[in-house]
Parts: sequence; structure tokens; C-alpha cells
Amino acid sequence: MNTYVDYLKEIEARKLQGLHPKPIDGAELLSEIIAQIKDTEHPDRKDSLNFFIYNTLPGTTSAAVVKAAFLKEIILGETLVEEISTAFAFEQLSHMKGGPSIEVLLDLALGDDAAIAAEAAKVLKTQVFLYEADTERLENAFKNGSAIAKELIESYAKAEFFTELPEIEEEIEVVTYVAGIGDISTDLLSPGADAHSRSDRELHGQSIFEHNKDMQKELLALKEKHPGKRVMLVAEKGTMGVGSSRMSGVNNVALWTGISSSPYVPFINIAPVIAGTNGIAPIFLTTVGVTGGIGIDLKNWVKQKDENGNTILDEDGEPVLKQMYSVETGTVFTINTKEKKLYGGGVALKDISTALTPQKMEFIKAGGSYAVVFGKKLQTFACKTLGIDVPQVYAPSKEISIEGQGLTAVEKIFNKNAVGTTPGKVLHTGSNVRVEVNIVGSQDTTGLMTSQELEMMAATVISPIVDAGYQSGCHTASVWDDKSKANIPRLMKFMNDFGLITARDPKGNYHAMTDVIHKVLNDIAVDDWDVIIGGDSHTRMSKGVAFGADSGTVALALATGEATMPIPESVKVTFKGAMRSFMDFRDVVHATQQQMLKQFGGENVFQGRIIEVHIGTLTSDQAFTFTDWTAEMKAKASICISEDATLIESLEIARDRIQIMIDKGMDNEKQVLNGLIEKANKRIAEIKSGEKPALRPDANAKYYADVVIDLDEIAEPMIADPDVNNEDVSKRYTHDTIRPLSYYGGTKQVDLGFIGSCMVHKGDMKILAQMLKNIESQQGKVEFNAPLVVAPPTYNIVDELKAEGDWEVLQKYSGFEFDDNAPKGLARTKYENMLYLERPGCNLCMGNQEKAEPGDTVMATSTRLFQGRVVKDTGEKKGESLLSSTPVVVLSTILGRTPTMEEYEAAVDGIVLTKFKPSEKQLVM
Repeated sequence: MNTYVDYLKEIEARKLQGLHPKPIDGAELLSEIIAQIKDTEHPDRKDSLNFFIYNTLPGTTSAAVVKAAFLKEIILGETLVEEISTAFAFEQLSHMKGGPSIEVLLDLALGDDAAIAAEAAKVLKTQVFLYEADTERLENAFKNGSAIAKELIESYAKAEFFTELPEIEEEIEVVTYVAGIGDISTDLLSPGADAHSRSDRELHGQSIFEHNKDMQKELLALKEKHPGKRVMLVAEKGTMGVGSSRMSGVNNVALWTGISSSPYVPFINIAPVIAGTNGIAPIFLTTVGVTGGIGIDLKNWVKQKDENGNTILDEDGEPVLKQMYSVETGTVFTINTKEKKLYGGGVALKDISTALTPQKMEFIKAGGSYAVVFGKKLQTFACKTLGIDVPQVYAPSKEISIEGQGLTAVEKIFNKNAVGTTPGKVLHTGSNVRVEVNIVGSQDTTGLMTSQELEMMAATVISPIVDAGYQSGCHTASVWDDKSKANIPRLMKFMNDFGLITARDPKGNYHAMTDVIHKVLNDIAVDDWDVIIGGDSHTRMSKGVAFGADSGTVALALATGEATMPIPESVKVTFKGAMRSFMDFRDVVHATQQQMLKQFGGENVFQGRIIEVHIGTLTSDQAFTFTDWTAEMKAKASICISEDATLIESLEIARDRIQIMIDKGMDNEKQVLNGLIEKANKRIAEIKSGEKPALRPDANAKYYADVVIDLDEIAEPMIADPDVNNEDVSKRYTHDTIRPLSYYGGTKQVDLGFIGSCMVHKGDMKILAQMLKNIESQQGKVEFNAPLVVAPPTYNIVDELKAEGDWEVLQKYSGFEFDDNAPKGLARTKYENMLYLERPGCNLCMGNQEKAEPGDTVMATSTRLFQGRVVKDTGEKKGESLLSSTPVVVLSTILGRTPTMEEYEAAVDGIVLTKFKPSEKQLVM
């Protein structure tokens, strides 16, 4: 097979799409290219040189192994290539970011040729992606008297790889491009339907602004009109980057507006500048830091206050806003990195010191957070080897300790897991902390990028610090199409080899598991003191503290076992009153958001903070419904405070589900899952004995705000409405419009219902079965006036429902049931008025494979109501995705419209929707 000929054919096919040749990551193709370079008479030699120099991916790709070896041949004089001098070969190696390139450089630096060794050492002094095998080799050479090794280690101790970098420009000129009014979701920047192309950066870049070519042309025209300026992408009157955690969103923005990371690595840009009136969504801001970019909270519109300091409201009860300065497209600003101010027209408009903290300035200088993280580790190694204290090169970690002040739950977790802080010092909110990570999750539509990031940082095995890593298959579960068949097995093999537990076994020894990633992570997190990092914004566990993250941060956590961030502020949420028997806990979740906004005059006090929810008596499955939704509340994370008995029950459930995974044959050689069972048993014993009770905050902890939810006020089901026709565009698709069922008067047409996603659990499936039996009993038959799509979150749930007889009920009323032996190969585009029992996984919530029919009104249990996510618009009607509880979805599809309260209460008669009763115990220390 001639791989080069195949590559040329692919190049021609990409030309038709307006694309350049795809970067090379395979050894076979690059080996053939090198053979053509060596053949001075080969007709394709010139193209082969260009492919070798400018189109080969670095890191630990198999192509990088071949490239590094060939460059070594050239440096040693074993091969002569007129176009690649020894100096140029070293320059190429310097851009390869670790792995095989470091191995080659060490070979040369520790070799016998003094001149070559000196040149190799010069390059090595600029590198940071060294792993244990590399540093161990250096340390051994140093101990054996190698002068070069000593020189290198002394350079690393001084962190010259960082200090010798160019300083940041004092003034950065930017020109604005308003990408949207209101919140801008990552779907706009990296559409879910294009998830398959995320690892092909140039191809995926064409999807920015949901393929809106007019917007893309405007952006290009703006760049042409303002040469020398950076484009700042703006969310006017909204927050930038809400929704899913997508490195691909930042990658796309960087590709269109950023700076090339290397002349020898195509389509990898860094340093985008983004902004929002209400700042940047927490996960997205972290992702910007990965690329050394800048994220600015503009506050260019502010709420008006009366003389008493109260927010002035308009006739609709909305805050009256005043524009402080314009950011319309084409406005030129200057970012002053020294003064940390945003200037416009020579006038200082805004203090932006939060966007330019000492740590963020280091990310900017180093070209991203990875280089800083690895640099610190390398410096620590060098100083330890030399037996000296670590010189203060990087900005000192901010350590805030307030005498006499207690700790919130998140402060306790960060203090327990902190790395490198002052011994014995108690840290409070605002401290910048490195923490060890216990659990890491990678999902399948961002996993390919995570694997690329791991290759780029030359990582080959999961950090021994991490208790368990899991690679899911849920986001591509609904349709096993050609794209999935090409991408997913490759991803699973990479992650399995790296040391993760994988949903699919590359060897095919156990049944593929497409369980929703958040559900799996919620089970394998078996300690309420855990830190969890997951490649999805809904990584919000009911045990421990979990942070949704971009694919790069996930890669960093897998490779190093650490994450770095400030300890966030917390908002305390408690409950009073009693739930009505016909209310679902999902209604409590929505009411929490509604009551919070009402209590604080429209200010979202949850945004960017930890929600510490004193849920007390709810086990992990139901509690997860709350923590999961906190992503839509724009919180950074959430923590559940539970009674001891409740936590024990949750841990026992998790332990038993891990055992099922083991029984299926999913554990690996390191017996990771068995280790989690031991950890769960240990934690259960600690709680039972009283040695270490369930995590609780201190009674004198300080919170940004206290929110009290009155359950007595929740008199009817609550629905999150995208409010698609609001005259104020910024108020659409925000998740903040929460309406009671009666608002719709029993007349709003519903075209499709969806029960699924991470927001539902086994109880929801049982509610569905019981409602169908109720309706048949009351009406004599069950007839659907709208399609109902049901996707259980996990196979365990399906198995349990089968054992308890509920699955048989669902089968009775369904017109379609998934078949793992013959999974769907094509996405469904038309729906009949019947019940669809779909394969466990994300299904419609993701919007990357199947969607509702354009223009539909969807009633769903899922999490996303963004424009185009679940349903696209038509020219005549906007698609809308209303979010509600399982009972409301079921009844809406039976009726083909929203139910009245009378219809709703009749349908749920006799069904226990939830038993939530606020804890009567003091959940503090």
C-alpha cells in the first residue's frame, strides 16, 4: 500500500473543501516521505521536504518518533540533506515539545561529540516537557560526573526556559468583533454537530459561528482592515463561553484570531482575546489560560441603582442597564498589561487586573498554562537534585489565611489536597492552589483532542497520583455511524493504553458501555473529599468537588495528577418548608435558580462560585440532579453536604456499581476499580466509626451569599424556558427564565418529548412506567400525540428496570427499542407519535448526532436549551427546547401540549416523585 499516494488523494479531496493538507501524525506515511527526501531525484522530493518540515505533528505521535530519529541522523552526519542544516535540524527539534525529541536531544547532549552536545544542551535548556524517564536519565548522568548534565540541571533550577522568554508587550491593541448579543454558548464557536472533526483543527475551524460564512467573512475583513491588531471576540450584554466545556471552541477562536504557536506546526494557534459584558464562563476562562489567551470581564453595561442602593427595575421587572462604553464591532481598544487597564480613545475604561493576575501573565508569557505547570515541576526536580532551595522565579502562589475564620466545604477539600503550600498554613478563598486530582474523566467527543494534547505534551501513561481515569462513549452512543466507527475505537485504544478504564474494550472482551460519563464519574467518586476533573461542563458530582474542564486541562490532570486554580468563593444553599406530594425534585432545582435571582435583584450570585448545597437527606442519584444543573446556574462547581447515613448509603450504591463494572471485565492490569472499592469501604468505615464524619463546613465559615429556598413556594412544576421570542435578544437562551406550568395555560403545543441525559436517574424511568400505567387505567389506553424519546443514562438502570418489571412496561408502549447487536447507522430525522427506547447515552441532549425536527417545540429533561442545540430553527418558526421534570415531559407527549395542573395532578396520582425532606440536623462542624 502506497500511503503517500493515498495522502495525495486526500489532499486533492481537501482542496475541494478549501482545506490544506492534513497534518501528518503517522509513522508509515512520514517514513515514506523521508525515503523520498533521501532520493535526490524523486519527483516529489520538494513537496516531501515541505511536509516533513512544516506539516508533521510534534509530541509523541508515531510521526514525531520518525521525524526526531531522522533529524538525529542529519545532526550526526549520517544523512546529508542539503536543505536541512545541523542548526535547522536542532531548530526543528526545539519545536517538537517533548517525547522522542527530548530522547534524541539527551542522546546528543550526553554523547561523545562535544560540539554537538553543546548545541543539544542549548535546545534542551528551552524545553519543559520532560518526564520521569528523562529527568532520571539526567540525574544519573549528573551523579556520574557529566558536566553537560550539571549545566542543564543548573539551568532548570534557575528556570531559564521561562526567564529567557521575551517579555509580554506592554500594550496590546485589539479591535472588537461582537459575535452575539446575550450569552454566547460554546455551540456557536464549536457546534456539537461537528464534534467528529474537532481533532482536524483546520476542518473544524470552518464550523465557527455555526458555519455562518457571512460572520466569518466579516471577521476576516476586520483583520484585514486592522493589521497589527488582535481581534477581541465579544459577547455583548452576556457571558462568553457558557455551556459545554470545549477546548475546540477556544481552538477555533484562536485559529481565526490568535497567534501561530510554531511555524512548523500547522493550525495550532494560541493567545486569543475574548470578552463578555458579564465576563467569561468559568470553564471557558480556564481553557483560554491553556492557550495563553486573555479573557476580559467588560462590565460595559451596569445595573442602575436608586438612592438607597436598590436596583431600578423597568415595567417588566427587569433591571435597567446603562451603557458605560461601547464595544460595537470595529471599536479599537488597548490592553495595557503593565497598568492592567483597558483603554479606549486614550481613556482608561476598565480595570482588568483579574484578567492579568501574576499567574495569568505567566501563562501569556509562556504561551499557555502547560508550559508553566511543567516548568515548575522541572524546576523542583532540578533543585532537589542539586540540594538547593527553589529560587523564586514564578509568581508566588497567593496564600490567603484569615485568623479565626472557619472553612467552607470547598476550602476544606482544597486544604486537604493542596500541593506545595506553606506547611501548616490554613488557606481561604482567593488562595491560588495546586491540588492533587483523584478522579479524571474524558468524554468521547472531546477525548480525541485530549489524546492529541497528551501526545503534544509527550505524556505516555496516567499519573500514579490519580485513583482512576475513565473514558466514556456516551456522546456518540445514539448513532454508530462511519465517523464514530473511525474515531471511537482509535480513542478507546489510546486511552486504554494510557491507563484509563474505557467504555469500549479495544480487545472486545466486554460489552461496550455507553453510559453517560457524569453518571459513571458520580459512582467512581467514592470519597466526599475527592477532587474530580472531567472533560465536560456537567462534571458536577454529588460527592467531593468536581470541575468541568476543557480537553487540555483533562490531559494535564491525567499526565500530572494535578490541577491549579484559585479557591473559589462559595454560596450556601439551604432549604425550609415542605414539598408537595406532586412535586418532582427537578422542580426544586429550577425553583432554586428562580428564587435566588429574585432574592438578589436579578444578580446571579452563583456565577463563577461554588454552590454548597445542604441537601442532607438525598442520596447521590437524586442529589446529582441538583449538582448537575449548577452548570446551567453558571457556577464553577458544587458540593453536597449530606448526613452521615445518607452519605454511607450513597457510597454503598457506588461501590456496588463499581463491582458490576469489575464483573463485566472492565478493570485493568493495575486493578484500578478494585482499588476504588477498597477506598469506598475505608470511607464507609470511617463514617460509621465516627473517626471521620461526612464532610461539613465550619459553623463560622464565610460565604459570598446565603440562599434559602422555600419549598412551600413551589406549588406547581417549574419549566426553564429559552424565551425564544423575547424582544431583548440578550434575554433569550439564558436558563434564567423559569416559569410555572400554569403560565402556558395548558395550550402550548409540544412536538416532541425527551427523557434522558445526565439529569435523570432510575427513579425517572420508574416514574415514566408508572405514569403510563396510570394513564392507561384512567383513559383505557395510552396514545401519544407527540413522539417521546427515552434514553436511560446507564445500562445498570436498564438491567435493574428489567429485574423489577418496569422495562417490560416501557416495552409494551414503545414502537422502537435499541438493539446493541444492530445499532443505528444513521441519525433519525423524522419521528412518529410513539415511544422510542433509545440506547443509554446522551442522545438528543448532545445535538451532535440526532436532533428534533427543525422548528419543533421540545419538552425535555435535559440540560441544554441553547439555540440549535437540540432543535434548529426554520424560516417560519424558532425551535425551542423547554426543560422540565419527567412527569411534565410524559404528559406533554401524551397530550401533544402542555398539561393543565388538573391533568398533571391526575397523571401523577399515587406516584412518589420524591421523598425529599430537608435535614433537621446541623450540617456544620
